[in-house]
Amino acid sequence: MNVDITSKAETRKKHTDHVSQYTSPQNQQTIKGPVTLHGVGLHTGQQVNMTLKPAIPGYGIRFQRIDLPEKPIVKADVDFVVDTSRGTTIEYNGARVSTIEHTLAALVGMDIDNVLIELDGPEVPILDGSAREIIEAIESVGVQELEAKRIVYAIDSNIHYYDPTKNVDMLAVPSTDYQITTLIDFNSPVLGTQHATLKHMSEFKEEIGPCRTFCFLHELEYLLDNNLIKGGDLSNAIVVVDKVVGQDELNRLAKVFNKKKIEVKQEGILNNIQLHFTNEPARHKLLDVVGDLALVGYNIKAHIIASRPGHASNVEFARKIKQYIKKNKHLSDVPHYDPGQQAIYDIAQIERALPHKFPFLFVDKIIELSDNHVVGIKNVTFNEHFFQGHFPGNPVMPGVLQIEALAQTGGILALNNYDDPENYDTYFIKIDKVRFKHRVLPGDTLILKLELLNPIRRGICEMRGTAYVGNKLATEAELVAQIVRKDKK
Repeated sequence: MNVDITSKAETRKKHTDHVSQYTSPQNQQTIKGPVTLHGVGLHTGQQVNMTLKPAIPGYGIRFQRIDLPEKPIVKADVDFVVDTSRGTTIEYNGARVSTIEHTLAALVGMDIDNVLIELDGPEVPILDGSAREIIEAIESVGVQELEAKRIVYAIDSNIHYYDPTKNVDMLAVPSTDYQITTLIDFNSPVLGTQHATLKHMSEFKEEIGPCRTFCFLHELEYLLDNNLIKGGDLSNAIVVVDKVVGQDELNRLAKVFNKKKIEVKQEGILNNIQLHFTNEPARHKLLDVVGDLALVGYNIKAHIIASRPGHASNVEFARKIKQYIKKNKHLSDVPHYDPGQQAIYDIAQIERALPHKFPFLFVDKIIELSDNHVVGIKNVTFNEHFFQGHFPGNPVMPGVLQIEALAQTGGILALNNYDDPENYDTYFIKIDKVRFKHRVLPGDTLILKLELLNPIRRGICEMRGTAYVGNKLATEAELVAQIVRKDKK
């Protein structure tokens, strides 16, 4: 196939105007260098060193137990959750890591996609019971953008989870951004009913990150009596007093936590710390939701509405979201086509750009165009000349012509990277891995998408082509074109 684009200058302004209406996909991110935090595990009481290290694109978030033989690694994924009783615990290949939710929340809140977290113990340090110190550690080394696009999956239908036993209700609804709303109601006269909202992840650092974990005094007493919070310290939790407490009990708590004096403030909170927000408990529950839903393993766009959430329900909800994405992820690759959308190249411009004319012009308009991808449209009608002789009485668009339509669309992409495309021709020299998966019939609209597989080098352009009818993949292939200067033929 030969392509000669002569109208790029004429369409450059229209292209720029079109792109300005959209936000380019954000690249994946990691941290610029290693950073270490020290602290005690809340439940184990062990001193732990935790080091965050940069990672390559697509690595995700993984924990490594460097204190164990062979230093096993476990991915932060809902498939590896083994316990949610007093925090979220994951395990794989002999590596168990507990209380991961605050670290995961900090990473999500700071837009970190890829990081290796080394631990010399079984539990992430509790620090002050929030994500604040982890955020500060990330800021101390900085965030680095990687040369790989971040893939974000938009939830386009409601996903619902309900636990009748615990009366937990969680819902994901379509949204243009990742938003979270939490509601807590412990039937407590002290806390009452509280709610918190995160409208954009950019607010996480200031509004959610500093919010500390909380517990009720009766829970604290049970944990102490059963030696279940060996690393417990009144500096890392809000303690809600939901019953009358005698002075003897307060004296006992002061002794256990090495405090001179403990008393109940008027708001029904122990005097160990000052609240950052009046609804800090609800905000911390939101923090937990962010951390636990990171275990989905994919970036998402949705509004999460969580009533009375806990780690167990968060994890089960994460499973449902992951199952939804795995079932529907192929749809994320399908370009959105709005017939009313202004074209970047209309049919008149395409006819001037391509040497093809009737009956061999198979692209009606270009709706997306960048340095590494293009999307074209081919409207298939019964008036197509080839239907006269191809399966008469049962018209099907020939597969070879679908490939030709992809090739013509790809030719526009190939020369879009040149400032003087009128001086070049494009010849396709290889077509590979062709698969026809769905028939294309009269009345169908063929959406033609080409993406660069590698940067163009020495005039060789490698592309992956996919053709869709609605949400169904019709045709796919890999195409290689050679871009040749006209005066060097």
